Amino acid sequence: MEDAIPTVDIVVVTDNLSSHNSLSAREWLVDHPRIQHVLIPVGACWLNLQEGWWRIFRKAALAGRSFSNPADIAQATTLATSQLNTRARPWIWGRPAPPTRTLRRRFEYTL
Repeated sequence: MEDAIPTVDIVVVTDNLSSHNSLSAREWLVDHPRIQHVLIPVGACWLNLQEGWWRIFRKAALAGRSFSNPADIAQATTLATSQLNTRARPWIWGRPAPPTRTLRRRFEYTL
């Protein structure tokens, strides 16, 4: 990775998974001073866009299935990817606005 980008420092942003912050990872970072490791804050998983994508992908490709060999996994992955790509849309942050309520009946009181 360092050889592909020889002129600038490299910043790697990861979540707080224990393997990303393990002793071996920290030792490797000491040996590679141009690479900086930045962790996403705890409780801010929404900053990691990959988490949402993996949830959608797991549900489409892997949920409720058992595989007998790696070829079956590859086929399910390929099929789910093509199906997800056919209905892909830009990601929109936040919830949609709630629909406006319309009154079903309007009463008029006369005195």
